[in-house]
Amino acid sequence: MPVDLFFPVWYTGGMIITVTEIFRSIQGETTTAGHPSVFVRCTGCNLDCTYCDTRYAREGGTPMEIEAVLAEIEGHAPFDHVTITGGEPLIQAGSIQLAKEILERGWRCQVETNGSILIKDLPEQARKIVDVKTPSSGEDDSFEMRNLKYMTDRDEIKFVISNAVDYEFSKDFIAKYLTKKGTVINFSPAAGAIPARELAERILDDRLPVRLNLQLHRIIFGPEQRGR
Repeated sequence: MPVDLFFPVWYTGGMIITVTEIFRSIQGETTTAGHPSVFVRCTGCNLDCTYCDTRYAREGGTPMEIEAVLAEIEGHAPFDHVTITGGEPLIQAGSIQLAKEILERGWRCQVETNGSILIKDLPEQARKIVDVKTPSSGEDDSFEMRNLKYMTDRDEIKFVISNAVDYEFSKDFIAKYLTKKGTVINFSPAAGAIPARELAERILDDRLPVRLNLQLHRIIFGPEQRGR
Protein backbone atom coordinates (compact mmCIF):
# COMPACT_ATOMS: atom_id res chain seq x y z
CA MET A 1 0.00 0.00 0.00
CA PRO A 2 1.44 3.40 -0.92
CA VAL A 3 2.96 5.42 1.93
CA ASP A 4 1.10 8.60 1.04
CA LEU A 5 -2.16 6.86 1.89
CA PHE A 6 -1.28 7.05 5.55
CA PHE A 7 0.64 10.30 5.91
CA PRO A 8 -0.30 13.84 4.89
CA VAL A 9 1.11 15.59 1.86
CA TRP A 10 2.13 19.23 2.27
CA TYR A 11 2.06 21.68 -0.62
CA THR A 12 0.97 25.25 -1.26
CA GLY A 13 -2.72 24.29 -1.17
CA GLY A 14 -2.57 22.84 2.34
CA MET A 15 -2.66 19.47 4.06
CA ILE A 16 -4.14 16.44 2.30
CA ILE A 17 -6.18 13.68 3.94
CA THR A 18 -7.33 10.55 2.11
CA VAL A 19 -11.08 10.06 2.53
CA THR A 20 -13.33 7.16 1.58
CA GLU A 21 -16.63 8.99 2.04
CA ILE A 22 -18.35 11.96 3.66
CA PHE A 23 -22.05 11.66 4.45
CA ARG A 24 -24.76 12.85 6.83
CA SER A 25 -26.70 10.28 8.83
CA ILE A 26 -28.06 9.44 12.26
CA GLN A 27 -25.29 8.68 14.73
CA GLY A 28 -25.69 5.00 15.53
CA GLU A 29 -23.36 4.47 18.49
CA THR A 30 -22.11 5.90 21.79
CA THR A 31 -23.91 8.49 23.95
CA THR A 32 -24.49 10.73 20.92
CA ALA A 33 -26.60 8.01 19.22
CA GLY A 34 -29.77 9.31 17.60
CA HIS A 35 -28.37 12.73 16.70
CA PRO A 36 -27.63 13.81 13.12
CA SER A 37 -23.91 13.62 12.40
CA VAL A 38 -21.65 14.24 9.43
CA PHE A 39 -19.26 11.31 9.04
CA VAL A 40 -15.80 11.70 7.53
CA ARG A 41 -14.50 8.19 6.86
CA CYS A 42 -10.72 8.19 6.51
CA THR A 43 -9.05 5.56 4.34
CA GLY A 44 -6.68 2.86 5.60
CA CYS A 45 -6.27 0.82 8.76
CA ASN A 46 -3.35 -0.70 10.65
CA LEU A 47 -5.43 -3.59 12.09
CA ASP A 48 -7.42 -6.40 10.48
CA CYS A 49 -10.29 -7.28 12.81
CA THR A 50 -12.31 -10.37 11.95
CA TYR A 51 -15.64 -8.60 12.48
CA CYS A 52 -14.73 -5.42 10.56
CA ASP A 53 -17.75 -3.97 8.74
CA THR A 54 -15.87 -1.26 6.82
CA ARG A 55 -13.35 -3.27 4.80
CA TYR A 56 -14.15 -1.13 1.78
CA ALA A 57 -12.33 1.72 3.57
CA ARG A 58 -9.01 -0.12 3.89
CA GLU A 59 -7.66 1.16 0.57
CA GLY A 60 -8.42 3.54 -2.27
CA GLY A 61 -10.12 6.73 -1.18
CA THR A 62 -9.81 10.27 -2.48
CA PRO A 63 -7.01 12.65 -1.43
CA MET A 64 -8.66 15.90 -0.33
CA GLU A 65 -7.43 19.19 1.05
CA ILE A 66 -8.70 19.70 4.57
CA GLU A 67 -10.38 22.93 3.45
CA ALA A 68 -12.33 20.91 0.87
CA VAL A 69 -13.37 18.41 3.54
CA LEU A 70 -14.56 21.27 5.76
CA ALA A 71 -16.52 22.79 2.90
CA GLU A 72 -18.27 19.48 2.25
CA ILE A 73 -19.06 19.12 5.96
CA GLU A 74 -20.57 22.61 5.99
CA GLY A 75 -22.73 21.66 3.01
CA HIS A 76 -24.44 19.03 5.18
CA ALA A 77 -25.47 21.52 7.89
CA PRO A 78 -27.31 21.52 10.22
CA PHE A 79 -25.94 18.65 12.31
CA ASP A 80 -25.24 17.87 15.96
CA HIS A 81 -21.58 16.90 15.54
CA VAL A 82 -18.93 15.67 13.10
CA THR A 83 -17.58 12.12 13.40
CA ILE A 84 -14.08 11.36 12.14
CA THR A 85 -13.89 7.61 11.60
CA GLY A 86 -12.30 4.95 9.41
CA GLY A 87 -10.67 2.66 8.79
CA GLU A 88 -8.39 4.08 11.40
CA PRO A 89 -8.21 7.89 11.17
CA LEU A 90 -5.13 8.30 13.37
CA ILE A 91 -2.80 6.63 10.87
CA GLN A 92 -3.16 9.90 8.95
CA ALA A 93 -1.73 12.96 10.70
CA GLY A 94 -4.25 14.99 8.72
CA SER A 95 -7.06 13.62 10.89
CA ILE A 96 -5.65 15.46 13.91
CA GLN A 97 -5.50 18.71 11.96
CA LEU A 98 -9.03 18.09 10.70
CA ALA A 99 -10.29 17.65 14.27
CA LYS A 100 -8.68 20.96 15.26
CA GLU A 101 -10.21 22.78 12.28
CA ILE A 102 -13.66 21.32 13.00
CA LEU A 103 -13.52 22.58 16.58
CA GLU A 104 -12.24 26.01 15.48
CA ARG A 105 -15.39 26.37 13.38
CA GLY A 106 -17.53 25.85 16.47
CA TRP A 107 -18.67 22.35 15.54
CA ARG A 108 -18.57 19.46 17.98
CA CYS A 109 -16.16 16.68 17.00
CA GLN A 110 -16.08 12.97 17.78
CA VAL A 111 -13.13 10.75 16.76
CA GLU A 112 -13.49 6.96 16.53
CA THR A 113 -10.21 5.10 16.89
CA ASN A 114 -9.22 1.44 17.27
CA GLY A 115 -7.16 2.12 20.40
CA SER A 116 -3.81 0.98 19.00
CA ILE A 117 -2.46 4.50 18.37
CA LEU A 118 -1.69 7.13 20.98
CA ILE A 119 -4.44 9.75 21.18
CA LYS A 120 -2.46 12.41 23.06
CA ASP A 121 -2.15 14.76 20.04
CA LEU A 122 -5.90 14.97 19.50
CA PRO A 123 -7.42 18.19 20.86
CA GLU A 124 -8.84 17.77 24.36
CA GLN A 125 -12.22 19.17 23.26
CA ALA A 126 -12.72 16.34 20.76
CA ARG A 127 -14.68 13.39 22.15
CA LYS A 128 -12.57 10.25 21.73
CA ILE A 129 -14.30 6.91 21.17
CA VAL A 130 -11.53 4.40 21.86
CA ASP A 131 -11.86 0.67 21.13
CA VAL A 132 -10.35 -2.04 23.28
CA LYS A 133 -10.09 -5.00 20.91
CA THR A 134 -11.48 -8.28 22.25
CA PRO A 135 -10.12 -11.80 21.52
CA SER A 136 -12.60 -12.54 18.70
CA SER A 137 -11.20 -9.56 16.76
CA GLY A 138 -7.81 -11.28 16.40
CA GLU A 139 -6.22 -7.99 17.56
CA ASP A 140 -6.66 -8.19 21.33
CA ASP A 141 -3.00 -7.36 22.01
CA SER A 142 -3.20 -4.08 20.09
CA PHE A 143 -4.46 -1.66 22.76
CA GLU A 144 -2.13 1.23 23.61
CA MET A 145 -2.41 1.28 27.41
CA ARG A 146 -1.05 4.84 27.66
CA ASN A 147 -4.30 6.01 26.06
CA LEU A 148 -6.07 5.53 29.38
CA LYS A 149 -4.24 8.48 30.94
CA TYR A 150 -5.22 10.77 28.05
CA MET A 151 -8.94 10.00 28.28
CA THR A 152 -11.28 12.35 30.12
CA ASP A 153 -14.84 12.04 31.39
CA ARG A 154 -16.13 13.26 28.03
CA ASP A 155 -14.49 10.33 26.22
CA GLU A 156 -15.76 6.78 25.78
CA ILE A 157 -14.35 3.25 25.58
CA LYS A 158 -15.92 0.56 23.41
CA PHE A 159 -15.70 -3.25 23.55
CA VAL A 160 -17.14 -5.20 20.61
CA ILE A 161 -18.33 -8.52 22.01
CA SER A 162 -18.94 -11.67 19.97
CA ASN A 163 -19.08 -14.39 22.63
CA ALA A 164 -18.58 -15.31 26.29
CA VAL A 165 -14.78 -15.16 25.97
CA ASP A 166 -14.98 -11.54 24.77
CA TYR A 167 -17.38 -10.72 27.58
CA GLU A 168 -15.10 -12.12 30.29
CA PHE A 169 -12.09 -10.38 28.72
CA SER A 170 -13.95 -7.06 28.79
CA LYS A 171 -15.18 -7.56 32.34
CA ASP A 172 -11.64 -8.32 33.51
CA PHE A 173 -10.26 -5.26 31.71
CA ILE A 174 -12.80 -3.04 33.48
CA ALA A 175 -11.94 -4.53 36.88
CA LYS A 176 -8.21 -4.00 36.33
CA TYR A 177 -8.11 -0.58 34.69
CA LEU A 178 -11.44 1.26 34.69
CA THR A 179 -12.99 1.01 38.15
CA LYS A 180 -11.84 4.51 39.16
CA LYS A 181 -12.29 6.16 35.78
CA GLY A 182 -15.38 8.18 34.87
CA THR A 183 -15.19 7.31 31.18
CA VAL A 184 -18.36 5.88 29.60
CA ILE A 185 -17.90 2.16 28.82
CA ASN A 186 -19.80 0.75 25.82
CA PHE A 187 -20.48 -2.97 25.25
CA SER A 188 -21.39 -3.55 21.60
CA PRO A 189 -22.76 -6.92 20.43
CA ALA A 190 -20.96 -7.92 17.23
CA ALA A 191 -23.37 -8.15 14.30
CA GLY A 192 -24.42 -11.73 13.62
CA ALA A 193 -22.74 -13.02 16.79
CA ILE A 194 -23.98 -12.67 20.39
CA PRO A 195 -27.67 -11.57 20.55
CA ALA A 196 -28.22 -8.16 22.11
CA ARG A 197 -30.64 -9.63 24.64
CA GLU A 198 -28.05 -12.15 25.84
CA LEU A 199 -25.46 -9.43 26.27
CA ALA A 200 -28.00 -7.23 28.09
CA GLU A 201 -28.85 -10.08 30.47
CA ARG A 202 -25.17 -10.69 31.23
CA ILE A 203 -24.66 -6.99 31.97
CA LEU A 204 -27.65 -6.94 34.32
CA ASP A 205 -26.75 -10.19 36.07
CA ASP A 206 -23.17 -9.01 36.71
CA ARG A 207 -24.27 -5.45 37.58
CA LEU A 208 -21.66 -3.99 35.28
CA PRO A 209 -21.38 -0.17 35.05
CA VAL A 210 -21.53 -0.22 31.25
CA ARG A 211 -23.76 1.02 28.46
CA LEU A 212 -25.33 -1.43 25.97
CA ASN A 213 -24.27 0.04 22.64
CA LEU A 214 -26.55 -1.11 19.82
CA GLN A 215 -25.79 -0.02 16.26
CA LEU A 216 -28.82 2.20 15.76
CA HIS A 217 -27.92 2.98 12.14
CA ARG A 218 -28.10 -0.73 11.25
CA ILE A 219 -31.53 -0.98 12.87
CA ILE A 220 -32.79 2.04 10.94
CA PHE A 221 -31.14 1.67 7.53
CA GLY A 222 -29.97 -1.96 7.41
CA PRO A 223 -26.40 -3.31 7.27
CA GLU A 224 -25.55 -2.08 3.76
CA GLN A 225 -26.85 1.51 3.88
CA ARG A 226 -24.97 4.00 6.03
CA GLY A 227 -27.33 6.95 5.68
CA ARG A 228 -29.79 8.67 3.41
